[in-house]
Amino acid sequence: MQFIDTIPNVFKCFGKCRKVVTEFAMQDYEALAALRQAAILPDSIKLSNFYSESEYEFIDNSLRINIGMGLDKLCRMKPSYLTEMFRTELMKQWLQYDEQRSMVGFFEAVAAERDLPIVGLDNIGETMYMLFDREPFHWQCKELMKVMEYPENEVKQERIIREMYRSGRLTDIAFQVEGPDNTTSISFSDYKVYCARNEQWVKRLKPILTEGGAFIVLDAVYLGGEKGLLQLLRAAGYRVRPVNRGRRVES
Repeated sequence: MQFIDTIPNVFKCFGKCRKVVTEFAMQDYEALAALRQAAILPDSIKLSNFYSESEYEFIDNSLRINIGMGLDKLCRMKPSYLTEMFRTELMKQWLQYDEQRSMVGFFEAVAAERDLPIVGLDNIGETMYMLFDREPFHWQCKELMKVMEYPENEVKQERIIREMYRSGRLTDIAFQVEGPDNTTSISFSDYKVYCARNEQWVKRLKPILTEGGAFIVLDAVYLGGEKGLLQLLRAAGYRVRPVNRGRRVES
């Protein structure tokens, strides 16, 4: 949140908006309840069947140490959900991440206070897919194990991306994520999904941008690079320029 205050004209632009557009409308509480349900494994699948006894014990201990709950309470959750829980806790511990002070959460909360519409670019089914099913189940299991074995890689990657974002190097973020050396939980396979998602988002943004007055808030990982949202908008004929024109950054 402190970083927003360093960017000229952001609040001026936000003050003119008539709607806030984001990846998924977190203010939709019925949809959130559906997401929580979607995070639960089907009764026919047992997480313990996909790990050796020692691996299962290792995951259990890692969750207890970092999250305060073990697999006795979390064994019904999908591996992708556990990975995200674990990763979020790492960011809280090592990078002082605060969900309540994220930019997306802030602008959504203010929009709700002002009774502005909050428009999600994805529907509930697409959001469920992105969170829980974009990778095959066996790969989710491997990724969960990898994140817990090498948590330092997740923290290092996030630290690098944050520094790139703060210095306006959005294209470098794309290269960092899609690069062959990236072995973290957000890697090349995820980047391909993001690129396809960007193409769909540009189509959905067309009527929103034609109507005008939209303030769009998205994770920076979607913005830069040849297949990033900014370049796709330019290719579609839109003018894209930074609000903080006094600084030589790409935003």
